[in-house]
Amino acid sequence: MEITGRIKKINSTQTRGANNFRTRSMWLVTSGKYPQTLQVEFTQDKVNLLNSFTEGSFVRTAINLRGREWQNPKTNEVKVFNTIEGWKLEDDVEQVSASQQSPDRNEKVFEDNNPF
Repeated sequence: MEITGRIKKINSTQTRGANNFRTRSMWLVTSGKYPQTLQVEFTQDKVNLLNSFTEGSFVRTAINLRGREWQNPKTNEVKVFNTIEGWKLEDDVEQVSASQQSPDRNEKVFEDNNPF
């Protein structure tokens, strides 16, 4: 599965547990009529994929959807937690060229009709 968008934020690498399990996430804003902000998490050796990118970069990332059940030991209530796990990250050349060709929506475009 793949998603594309613009990197809004790149978080620092977190190390957890006795086995030094590493995670790093980014916030990705999708393109389209209804943009969504998604947190994509990279683990272990994949955390280094984010080193080549900066906030504002347009990227394409291959993902897996992960989910797990958790039961509260006090109330026995069961919840499901989902994670978007990234495993490949590359420049989205199509989005980069489209953003360079079209003016910013918030930027006013003035036509110069001056004959001189």
